[in-house]
Amino acid sequence: MPALDTVQRDTPYGSAFLDDASQLLAMRTLLRKVESVSLDPVKSRNFIHRLAKEV
Repeated sequence: MPALDTVQRDTPYGSAFLDDASQLLAMRTLLRKVESVSLDPVKSRNFIHRLAKEV
């Protein structure tokens, strides 16, 4: 059975469902890029606490 991959993309104008192989590849690539620059949970929490103290 082939993989059942679908991406739901929400916009101010409604939702779009992407299931084309090239669209899914683009979304996976984007997700990998975002994950590569994201902080881990501990660093993220520390960053948020530091910002909250500055406000």
